[in-house]
Amino acid sequence: MVIITAKSTIVTTTTIMARKASTRDKPARVPSASALPDGSALYRLMAWLSPAYPVGAFSYSSGIEWAVEAGDVTDAETLRRWIATMVAQGGCFCDAVFFVHAHRAAADGDHAALRAVAELAAAFAPSKERVLETTAQGRAFVETTRAAWPCAALDGFLKVSDGPIALPIAVGAACGGHDIALAPALAAFLHALAANLISAGVRLIPLGQTDGQRVLAALEPVAAAAAERAMATPLDELGSAAFRADIAGMRHETQYTRLFRS
Repeated sequence: MVIITAKSTIVTTTTIMARKASTRDKPARVPSASALPDGSALYRLMAWLSPAYPVGAFSYSSGIEWAVEAGDVTDAETLRRWIATMVAQGGCFCDAVFFVHAHRAAADGDHAALRAVAELAAAFAPSKERVLETTAQGRAFVETTRAAWPCAALDGFLKVSDGPIALPIAVGAACGGHDIALAPALAAFLHALAANLISAGVRLIPLGQTDGQRVLAALEPVAAAAAERAMATPLDELGSAAFRADIAGMRHETQYTRLFRS
């Protein structure tokens, strides 16, 4: 049983378990100590996860716009708590797990396993707007990356799958296909997710840029712990316990005035 508090609202939640993973999925592996990426890997990570990469990430708030409208997120501290819950227990953690499994499947050249985790990731989004958010960015990432950084893993995956591609699948598969080490790639991915949510909060509350960086710094240990858990989480143990954030995404669909697409 998990208690999540947002402003004065207390939501009691239980873990939602993912459906049983495909028998083709490999058991989760506990990673060994990872080395820092080399110059080429770091260069690609910085490019792919930059706010300038043309995936349209700035258009989405993952429901934070409704949370601000409802009064759940009103300042830097409430923004930090909201995003910390998403990273540790909500959609961002689920994305981290999908990223790990996509990376491993692409690195192993296992297109069947990559297709299975891609189907689960697309089905796991809890609302219409969240499906749009993750799949529109995922498709844009794949198209741009294949054009600028051709990748056999992505090419092979697209030959056996024509379904929607969630963002963590696209980025994880690209990193695995380019032999970028899993640990630093996952850390960079979670940083990018958190930074984009903070950017939305800075514009919506509004906050100063320095406050936004303080929130990002405070989330560092949260993201590190989430990454460690994600690398040891099998798909059949995946779950989310951030119901208020999921409700925010659903309520945003009918919000009267909006700046963001989700």
